[in-house]
Amino acid sequence: MTDSIQGLRPTAASSSWALMRTAAVSPMDLLMKRIRIIGSQQNGPEYLYEALDFVAKGKVKTIVETYPLAEASKAYQRVVDGKARFRAILTM
Repeated sequence: MTDSIQGLRPTAASSSWALMRTAAVSPMDLLMKRIRIIGSQQNGPEYLYEALDFVAKGKVKTIVETYPLAEASKAYQRVVDGKARFRAILTM
């Protein structure tokens, strides 16, 4: 988790749904970068295992808009304008 926190840009938020009892996070990363860690507890661990099993079996699909890298500015503008229906993903 430490690597993912250090990779966050300033004012970002990290949502953790993982099963972990402790996480080593530097208070300086939280304070200086003004980042937030958001946790979620959804029922019991057995439901998380079931959800992860669905993902592992390919039963969960993401819905995205893909754009070639050459159209990055177009994708960005759609996100800024709120016109991207899902996530805007750049492909190489």
